[in-house]
Amino acid sequence: MATYHIHLQGIVQGVGFRPFVYQLAQEYGLHGWVNNTTDGVHIRFNATAEQANAFYGAVLQRAPRLAVITAHRMQEVDQQAFTDFQIIASQAASRPDLPLTPDFALCDDCRQEIHDPSNRRYGYAFTTCTLCGPRYSIITALPYDRPHTTMAAFEQCAACASEYHDPQHRRHFSQTNSCPQCGISLFTASGQPCSTQEIVHHLQEGKIVAVKGIGGYLLLCDASRASLIEELRQRKHRPAKPFALMYPSLKMLQEHYNLSEHEISRLTGPAAPILLLQPKDPLPIARQAIAPRLNRIGCMLPYAPLFELILAAYGRPVVATSANISGSPILYDNETAHRELAAIADVIVSHNRPIVVPQDDSVLRMAGRQPIWLRRSRGLAPTYLNPGFALPDQTILATGAQKKSSFALASRGQVYVSQYLGDMDNYLTQSAYRHTLAHFFDLLDTRPQVLVADKHPGYFTTGLAQEMADEQQLPLRQVQHHEAHFFAVLAENNMLNSHEPVMGVIWDGTGYGDDGHIWGGEFFVYDHQQVQRLWHLPYFPFILGDKMVREPRISALTISPELPQALAKFDEVERALYTKLLTTTRLQTSSMGRLFDAVAALLLDTDKATYEGEAALYLQVAAESYGAPAGLPGYSLTPESADFYPDLAAQLLADKQQSGSAALPALRFHLTLIALIEQQARQAGVHKVAFSGGVWQNSLLVELAQKHLGGDYELYFHQRLSPNDECVSLGQLAAVAKDYNG
Repeated sequence: MATYHIHLQGIVQGVGFRPFVYQLAQEYGLHGWVNNTTDGVHIRFNATAEQANAFYGAVLQRAPRLAVITAHRMQEVDQQAFTDFQIIASQAASRPDLPLTPDFALCDDCRQEIHDPSNRRYGYAFTTCTLCGPRYSIITALPYDRPHTTMAAFEQCAACASEYHDPQHRRHFSQTNSCPQCGISLFTASGQPCSTQEIVHHLQEGKIVAVKGIGGYLLLCDASRASLIEELRQRKHRPAKPFALMYPSLKMLQEHYNLSEHEISRLTGPAAPILLLQPKDPLPIARQAIAPRLNRIGCMLPYAPLFELILAAYGRPVVATSANISGSPILYDNETAHRELAAIADVIVSHNRPIVVPQDDSVLRMAGRQPIWLRRSRGLAPTYLNPGFALPDQTILATGAQKKSSFALASRGQVYVSQYLGDMDNYLTQSAYRHTLAHFFDLLDTRPQVLVADKHPGYFTTGLAQEMADEQQLPLRQVQHHEAHFFAVLAENNMLNSHEPVMGVIWDGTGYGDDGHIWGGEFFVYDHQQVQRLWHLPYFPFILGDKMVREPRISALTISPELPQALAKFDEVERALYTKLLTTTRLQTSSMGRLFDAVAALLLDTDKATYEGEAALYLQVAAESYGAPAGLPGYSLTPESADFYPDLAAQLLADKQQSGSAALPALRFHLTLIALIEQQARQAGVHKVAFSGGVWQNSLLVELAQKHLGGDYELYFHQRLSPNDECVSLGQLAAVAKDYNG
């Protein structure tokens, strides 16, 4: 018999691949071995050519459901004789060249076990197997094996060790395997042992409970008690931003919300994100306290056995929000959490398995079948397979944006996009960014050879890239913010080598433009691998910096400074100061985000905002309340006219007065934007249109684009990344990677 070697790359570690190969080899009667290395899974075995081809095909076709094979090959090698088939020790002889496996939600088999009184894992809050449990959040080194995780400190008892070494058991080589006898323990901040039933009791008493989960601590409280939720808001300094809910079961979710099959699939999948859902009426929760003025509520199912046990026993939904002060990163280490959460939570429950990499929950909204990721984190980060561009020989680090930041790293044939890291406006989020980046460098045993950053000189991420470039004498490239957005959506849709021109509609709140102004309502064209700015919203004054972002009424004033309804939003002193600034400032903006703010202030009197995108969300809700827009036109406007904004404001207010509500003008505003896109596409002579930027988190806008433009144009949206600034790092990477291919 000859000897053959199979090499598999992709997400093939931490998904039960070696036990699967072992059992398949037994089925085929083959002798040899399988192991993990720093570049994937390797299999060596004795077989005839016919047997080898059949086995190879079976490995590919029957791979574990969580595996994603991106490359594979089989070749005949020097002959060796094997007497059995074994899983041999992992090897780390080379520098890592493999994807990082994300954390996986609780599987059905483990869920059944923890609810089965006859099972030895009954009620055990850290039950896992090869198909579920933490991976990325607990890994300390590669390849993925128990000694390289924070499970290393937990020695398996005889029963667990027996499962681990039994090739026929589903926990064969399950690196997170443990049970009540040898596993992880729950305890309070005072060090007292704690049970899930005690947590349930605290919830029943109306307490706010901080519980350490997979990627950090969550704050839990009863979702039906408005006063309790308001207390949580005060403690977190989060006056209006919506909270997410965790539900005990899919059945209860279906009773409370209108769910499509696509939404059910996402909720119950291995990523198990928070999903924005349309509620039914009446809803037995404190709806307005949870999501003030909004028509959708973020919901998730228990993705960890700890939460499954709590919610099953509690029997009704709970608020489940990241444990932090609003604007700061999620807390994840016990000592810091016990200190910082004492003023927020009535009870703090921790466990003794360390978290290496903190992560928030991922957040998703569906526009029909089109996913709109609002946050890419737990269950998805950090590997980004098939990035849509040729991978460079050099290690390239793209540091991303300032808001909703992430970084992207290309190294040894892999691309990684970090989890959502937050807004880089304070020291704590900056420290979390540096911590995650350092962990990547250590984990992958790599350092950047090329750096890429935004052009904004004041961004923390730009400064960090400059600092690294100066210290290590590395080349630094800078990519304009909105061009990076455009490159990201092109890469996501494998269009960087498009033979046809593509128009990019890049709409967001803020981005430093090449002319020194604040861009945000941009139309680009991508042709022959080059990006050009095609058109933009007419400029209007940008005044008062972040105050303009926090107060939509200022945007209303800047687009219509003579409008009585805008002037009435300010006192006499403010009017005098702000109107003078409008005539003296040189800084201009084309921001679509600020235009949404202005319209929301005029129509809804949303004069001040407490969180990013708040005014735009309310405007979308108002538009959706109108109902089906069949035959409803947008406003007739001339984009090049100096009266573009005053004309828009006048028509909006006239519609509001005539109809008696903001619903009609809010919807017509959305339709006007779609007409604007169609006009620009027609003038540019393009047939392909791609969309990115935070404004495209608006599912109504996406649905209207699909309905009104989809028949005449090919439309491209983000698929796996958020259209907000989380995607900027991948776009930066894509923009420069082509120049560094060997």
